[in-house]
Amino acid sequence: MEIIKGGVTSPAGFKAAGIHAGLKKAKKDMAFLLSSADAVTAGVFTTNKVKAAPVIWDQGVALSGIARAVVINSGNANACTGRQGLLDAEETAAAAAALAGTEKGKVYVCSTGVIGVPMDMDKIKAGVSALYPLLSEDGGEDAAAAICTTDTFSKEAAAEVMIGGKKVTIGGMAKGSGMIHPNMATMLAFVTTDAVISHGTLQKMLGTTVEDTFNMISVDGDTSTNDTCLVLANGMAGNEEIVFGTEAYDEFEKAFRYVLGTLAKLITRDGEGAGRFIEMNVVNALTEKDARILARAVISSSLVKAAFFGSDANWGRILCAMGYSGADFDPSLVDLSFSSAKGTIETVKAGEPLPFSEEKAKEILLEKEITVTADCHQGSGRATAWGCDLTYDYVRINGDYRS
Repeated sequence: MEIIKGGVTSPAGFKAAGIHAGLKKAKKDMAFLLSSADAVTAGVFTTNKVKAAPVIWDQGVALSGIARAVVINSGNANACTGRQGLLDAEETAAAAAALAGTEKGKVYVCSTGVIGVPMDMDKIKAGVSALYPLLSEDGGEDAAAAICTTDTFSKEAAAEVMIGGKKVTIGGMAKGSGMIHPNMATMLAFVTTDAVISHGTLQKMLGTTVEDTFNMISVDGDTSTNDTCLVLANGMAGNEEIVFGTEAYDEFEKAFRYVLGTLAKLITRDGEGAGRFIEMNVVNALTEKDARILARAVISSSLVKAAFFGSDANWGRILCAMGYSGADFDPSLVDLSFSSAKGTIETVKAGEPLPFSEEKAKEILLEKEITVTADCHQGSGRATAWGCDLTYDYVRINGDYRS
């Protein structure tokens, strides 16, 4: 695998564009992603029972296993908008399909922004019309910028891998800063590839990869109404079809996992108001499932997040979160440590506190990137989750979100 610079237009046959369509005051707020040929597709969607109209529409598109385009807007979530919201999502798909020469059932529609506000369809349709002639292989960056809401930077990733002598490329973009919690999907994410792969195989790969990437991040414990992760594979690399259980599958999955994992970590680094990036490693748990539950519980804890904001080595909050997580583990066997670029400090050994320098702990925890390791000493299960601290700015950003 080779990591490359790029995003959704890195694979062959994909074009994109992003513009300011007037849904937000000044920033880009609409994006269009188009494959030059029908693409095999896979999707994973929010588990929130309150699903936005675009999610409902997209779940129907995903069932067909084929798509050509994605239209995304920020500034309005088109959520809790009733029947009219569903009609607006369909109308958006139809407008894009007419320009792209395809069927509306092959167009995904995604929205993000304020909940409960009707869509301004005049601006949406005008935006679709303005975007189409701008579609370009160089338009990935504009598209990535246009899907952002409270994000402070765009999120892109890309990688290449050789499959049977053919170069296969995977690219992706995502948005997410708040309403991020490990209960897939946890943001909007779009992944493209020129690989030849079946719908079933792609859906399987997406499902398993999501468990170790997007489902292992948390910013604030909220799962959005609009969370969506889509993958489009147009087959233009001309490789032999990737089949589960083969070396080609393993090689492709490695690059696929890199792209999704990178996007997931970028979302966490950009958590609303966040000042610190936290990596939680659980090792030697009874099972991988237990390790995942433990790691997610720690990075989802508001008290743990607040402690990191204060650079406080409050390891008791970590053990407490592990204890209520529901995972099977023996607290009397657990070792805990904190590390950063400034060094490592052990705080717990076999479930009992160790004496440590508060000054050294403060120095370690003042760094922007911090790793916590919990060794359960019970099995071979391991998992990593990513989170951020909880700051005053998070409250400020969300206290005046609609204004």
